[in-house]
Amino acid sequence: MTETTTWRNRTTVTEFILLGFGNLQDLQIPLFLLFLLVYIVTVAGNIAIVFLVATDRQLQTPMYFFLGNLSCLDTCYSSTILPRMLASVFSGDSAVTFNGCLIQLYCFCFLAIAECYLLAVMAYDRYLAICKPLRYAILMNARTTIQLATGAWLCPIIVLTVIILLLSGLTFCGPNVIDHFFCDLGPVVSLSCTDIKWVMWTIFIMSCIDTFPPFLLTLTSYVFIISTILRIPSTKGRQKAFSTCSSHLTVVTFFYGTLIMVYVLPKTNSMGDLKKMFSVFYTVLTPLANPIIYSLRNKEVKESLRKAFGKVNIIIGI
Repeated sequence: MTETTTWRNRTTVTEFILLGFGNLQDLQIPLFLLFLLVYIVTVAGNIAIVFLVATDRQLQTPMYFFLGNLSCLDTCYSSTILPRMLASVFSGDSAVTFNGCLIQLYCFCFLAIAECYLLAVMAYDRYLAICKPLRYAILMNARTTIQLATGAWLCPIIVLTVIILLLSGLTFCGPNVIDHFFCDLGPVVSLSCTDIKWVMWTIFIMSCIDTFPPFLLTLTSYVFIISTILRIPSTKGRQKAFSTCSSHLTVVTFFYGTLIMVYVLPKTNSMGDLKKMFSVFYTVLTPLANPIIYSLRNKEVKESLRKAFGKVNIIIGI
């Protein structure tokens, strides 16, 4: 009998236990109410932006088309994490089936990488609008806009396929306890009975290939954007140019800042709770922050919201 066969015969894990916020037992009810409110506001806010972009002609531009895609992605992103976490906090049952855990992991990886690409596409759109305004309408036409958005959704499929193939070759025979509130890639792979060194290296390389390019494109776009804005002679002109990308820059900083803190901080026991807290920021609060930031900092979105509320008031009045 080969070593591989021996490991496969020992595969007994049928479910994983997510510890979540188990060290905060006295705060389970407040946490449930807080996360429920966050989920409701996140879904409602992002769906509202998708609706406004689809129905308001003033918002039917490339920038808002990408924003609508981001809101759709964030709705899915939040729905991948929060409903399962809410059920766990409410019932006290922290068990998740083996297949359920892997499905959550795949969805999370796909959506996280897709968000990286979509944020890069939005940065590129702002670069063209500010640095090449006379050619913007030609360069960012309807066909290009759709192709860029489609590419942002499809690019994660490559790395996701590799992850699926890698995980399908692993065996899990215990322990089955994950010190996290969702099935993240690292904590799940580390529970495998087999040697995971080559798996972790492959995942690291693929992750770099699929996340570094969009991060680099986003960073490069903003280097050119800021350089162009600083060369504008009038203060009013600089403020107007910066206002068109300030919302996106805030979202990018919030997303990548917390993401880097989670995956760059050293893997030590003392950092476990801190990394878990930062994970809440980029998995739970970022999808919530996006519609709020764009609603508060964007004049066109605020005007569209006012018109939408005005129509609702008229209908109610009738």
